[in-house]
Amino acid sequence: MDSTAQTRFGLVGSGWRGEFFLRLARLLPERLRATGVVTRTESRGAEVAAAWDVPAFRTTAELLAHERPDFVIVSVPWPVTPDVTRELVAAGVPVLAETPPAPDLAGLRALWADVGGSGLVQVAEQYLLMPGHAARLALVRAGVLGEPTSVQISSTHLYHAVSLIRGLLGVGFDAAEVSARAFAAPLADPLSPAGWSGDDTPRQLSTTLATIDFGGRMGLYDFTDNQWWNPLRGRRLVVRGSRGELVDDRVVRLVDPTTPVESSLVRRQTGLDLNLEGLDLKHISFDGDVVYRNPFVGSGMSDDDIAVADILVRAGAWAREEGPAPYPLAEACQDHLISLAIGESVRTGRAVTTTAEAWAR
Repeated sequence: MDSTAQTRFGLVGSGWRGEFFLRLARLLPERLRATGVVTRTESRGAEVAAAWDVPAFRTTAELLAHERPDFVIVSVPWPVTPDVTRELVAAGVPVLAETPPAPDLAGLRALWADVGGSGLVQVAEQYLLMPGHAARLALVRAGVLGEPTSVQISSTHLYHAVSLIRGLLGVGFDAAEVSARAFAAPLADPLSPAGWSGDDTPRQLSTTLATIDFGGRMGLYDFTDNQWWNPLRGRRLVVRGSRGELVDDRVVRLVDPTTPVESSLVRRQTGLDLNLEGLDLKHISFDGDVVYRNPFVGSGMSDDDIAVADILVRAGAWAREEGPAPYPLAEACQDHLISLAIGESVRTGRAVTTTAEAWAR
């Protein structure tokens, strides 16, 4: 993969998430370029064109006729995503669909039946590419913890959390028994995407707890409403293995029959205190070995920005046949299958067992 090649993407959708991709193209013009945006209305297209200096179109056909991108991002409301994905695949265009690729199980099955065999659809699931998670995954894959047996996560919601659990456990498309419950409790919720509310009054928020039994390996899911934004709820990730345990950035493991040792993942984060190199993540190391390098050193981006930019670059390399598939549709379908089972278990109060779907074959 040529890591310095410019990736050209088209975009269908102009909501807040769509603008996320345009912002990254502006931040990294040598690595990313938007060829155009499809919007529903001419007035919205004019707004996007003026704000981001990209051409706007009403249809995907117009977008593709203007300039053929490496791939097209589908960033539209959940119910619309499958239809736009089908339209682009019919035109022979590689697709990077937002999560989830379809809103419900029937939609996942229908989408897979229509486009699964094309090999043209990837999904913008970036969480395993976030620097901290990528470093943790590197340790797990290197066998530092022995055989991974369980993951506990309290950080993000549903399919994103499932992606992390499945990725760290390496469970693939194994059947899963899901048991979930939701509990309400008072909690101040002062911050949202709209900013600080100025209101610190506690209100009833729901916390969902779920166990996901893969038969010998287990995931524990814990998420409170708006946990992404609420500064009063931390994030935790525990990976347990046959020879040790990782808790966030701290690792304990057995190196011989009588010697447990502790180590930590260490970020080289510049721009703090009197460091004058600029605010930037350089790398993450473990016991003196670098286990993650920022592919966009010097950009000063947040971890989430780094991960999203990374999956865009990887999708470009995949579309140009210069690199592997970054996150195939089958993986995203399996993530959402399990997240839907969490919701069903909460609603019914019963355990839900997933079965092998067509994308697992």
